[in-house]
Amino acid sequence: MEIKSSSVIEEAIRLLSGPADTECSNVEHHEHLLPSIEKLKESVELLRSILFPGYFGGPILRPESLPHFLGVRIEKLFGLLSEQILSVQHFDAGGRCSVNAEEGAAETARRFIGTLPELKRVLCTDVNAIYNGDPAAKNHGEIVFCYPSIRAMINHRAAHTLLKLGVPLIPRIIAEMAHSETGIDIHPGASIGEYFCIDHGTGVVIGETCVIGNNVRLYQGVTLGAKKFALDKDGNPAKDVPRHPILEDGVVVYSNANILGRITIGKNSVIGGNVWLTRTVPPNSRILQQKAVESSFTDGLGI
Repeated sequence: MEIKSSSVIEEAIRLLSGPADTECSNVEHHEHLLPSIEKLKESVELLRSILFPGYFGGPILRPESLPHFLGVRIEKLFGLLSEQILSVQHFDAGGRCSVNAEEGAAETARRFIGTLPELKRVLCTDVNAIYNGDPAAKNHGEIVFCYPSIRAMINHRAAHTLLKLGVPLIPRIIAEMAHSETGIDIHPGASIGEYFCIDHGTGVVIGETCVIGNNVRLYQGVTLGAKKFALDKDGNPAKDVPRHPILEDGVVVYSNANILGRITIGKNSVIGGNVWLTRTVPPNSRILQQKAVESSFTDGLGI
């Protein structure tokens, strides 16, 4: 549709480039170097190909070429991460980074690269947990190649590591990439143990301050969320307050259960589907939804 009058365009430009109103005052145009979503996507793809070569990033034609394959990709990942870490430091500091910021960003990227062997080891425990718990999984390769939970956990474990290294913003971007791709929403602050399994996965939400032990299994639609927010002196939600559940080792949570607040689900407990739970339960508990009342209807009655 053609805009008839240039004055309409001029007025829109004037209003958009002028001082922000109250609602937009915190999100005006940004004058400093911003992180690149495209380069971070490329970084995630490189990371996946490094951790699971052959499944991501093209085939490995000869076993002896693997060190070269990994070396090229690790060098490229280091360069991209160094650049993007520097950009988010500028973003986070309003453009007032120290003179040593570039060196610091490179050191952080090197430290992250150093975690990759351990990152792969823990991700392999997740693959094993899925294989041992899902009769539909024919082999481990199928899980790496096809299962959305592994893609989500690659992103999460990388994002969580970057967060612990003090990197701002990038962990959240990487987490939201997995959310968009898989429907699994895990905040990078959540702490998740080994042998973690998400079956199916769509609609799973895991909050920032969740603590999840080893050998935990979640099904689709599970929410590990907050029940209410503590408020600061200005009436806004307080930051960095533990407000999400703790799931101890061996817990199983079935589909569409909601576990809310800073409560503890004891070791080896089972939480049934569609349960709404806001209280701590001891180890070895079985929490089930109340049985529905059974009735009989004829000729469409009751609908």
